[in-house]
Amino acid sequence: MNLNEKIIFLLKKKKIKIAIAESCTGGMLSSAFTSISGSSKIFTFGLVTYSNESKIKILKVPHKILKKYGAVSAECCLLMVNNLSKISKSKICISVTGIAGPKGGTKNKPIGLVYIGIKKKKIVKVFKIKIKNKGRRYIQRQTTQKALKILKDII
Repeated sequence: MNLNEKIIFLLKKKKIKIAIAESCTGGMLSSAFTSISGSSKIFTFGLVTYSNESKIKILKVPHKILKKYGAVSAECCLLMVNNLSKISKSKICISVTGIAGPKGGTKNKPIGLVYIGIKKKKIVKVFKIKIKNKGRRYIQRQTTQKALKILKDII
C-alpha cells in the first residue's frame, strides 16, 4: 500500500473528508487522491488556483495581501487554507503555493520555495519548505510528497 492509499484508507476509516487548493503543483496533489479508486468517499474537491486572479476570486485572498506578501508566502497560504475550509466544509483542508521554476525565483524567494497549509478542524499550520532546484517536475513531485507526508502525520 503506497502513501496515497494509506491516507485514503485512514480518512475513510475516520470518516474524514478532504479538500485541496493548490497552485505550484497544478493539480498533482489532487491527482494523488483521485488516481486511487474509492477516493470519492473522502475527496470533496480540488482547486487549482494558479493565478493571483483565481486566488482572489475563488479563495477570497485579498489583493492587498498578494501585493504586500506575494502569492508565495505564509500569509497567502494561510488564507488559502482557511478560505478553502469555509467553501468546502471539509474536516481537513490543504493549500499549496510555491515557485516551481524554471523562472520566477528571486534571492528572497528562490525556486523551490513552497508553503503548505493544513487545517484540521480548528487547528491550522503553515509549513515553509525548501526543495532543491532539480527542475519543475521534481519540485512539483517533491511538494506533493511533502504535503502527503504532513497530512499522514496529522490524520
